[in-house]
Amino acid sequence: MSEEPNRHDRPLTEEIVVAGSELVNSVKKMVAEGNVRRLIIRKSSGETLLEIPLTAGVVVGGALTILTPVLAALGAMAALLTEVKVEVVRSGDTDQD
Repeated sequence: MSEEPNRHDRPLTEEIVVAGSELVNSVKKMVAEGNVRRLIIRKSSGETLLEIPLTAGVVVGGALTILTPVLAALGAMAALLTEVKVEVVRSGDTDQD
């Protein structure tokens, strides 16, 4: 029984590789899912370019409006890069009733 709360507290992390031209659309899609806590954008070499922390309040309150400057920066980076890695940190409580 003591393991149940811990499973939900641990964030889930995944890393995806995205073409630079698809970066903005991919980020918009992930933010819209609502369970993303943080996005980390890296070059294909592994160098961190940008970390975007997201909170539940931001996501629920219209994150795309709030993230407009970040999306503009992502678009500029995407024009310069052919491929990026996006590390997605999601909240562990995906089984909400």
